[in-house]
Amino acid sequence: MKKPEKIIFATGNRDKVREIKEIMAGFDIPIFSLKDAGIDADIKEDGETFEENALIKARSIWNISGGLVLSDDSGLEIDALNKEPGVLSARYMGENTSYVEKNNNLIGRLEGVPDEKRTARFVCAVAAVFPDGSEKVVRGVMEGRIGYEIKGENGFGYDPIFILPEYGKTTAELPPEVKNKESHRGKALRLIRKEIEEYLHENSDSK
Repeated sequence: MKKPEKIIFATGNRDKVREIKEIMAGFDIPIFSLKDAGIDADIKEDGETFEENALIKARSIWNISGGLVLSDDSGLEIDALNKEPGVLSARYMGENTSYVEKNNNLIGRLEGVPDEKRTARFVCAVAAVFPDGSEKVVRGVMEGRIGYEIKGENGFGYDPIFILPEYGKTTAELPPEVKNKESHRGKALRLIRKEIEEYLHENSDSK
């Protein structure tokens, strides 16, 4: 098998694409967003888990493009809110609601909840559909807690309210290299990178 000329990552989120490229730096196959690849697809994410949604997106784009397709589904689970917003993180309070509003709403819902009960985690599932149609899904998790105010300019989404206790800062206050080392997406992407490398090795023309 010839090595794929590109990886299509099934997202149109510019912040996510930038973060993915930072984490996958040094990988010798270029990563294309849907926009880069000229694909316009409206995919219904109706899975009940992060893994199911990641696979739905990856399969949908693979059916259009073939080749090597990656997709992720990620979100925030807050224990005191019965693991909300969970798989609905991107659609929480409506897809067009700003994250400032979403973050303020979550902080408001946690009013009076003490530090020890503000535990939360970011979860990221990354799915790969390979050129032969085989699939692999991995998961990365970052544990932390929810802060009392929005802080930091470096992240996006729920980063400004998610505190990593070992740093005493929100993930939006951390420099990208530190965040990417600790993040759910960084962990999941490093795992899927290993899976891609193994697949390419096992299916190499030189074997």
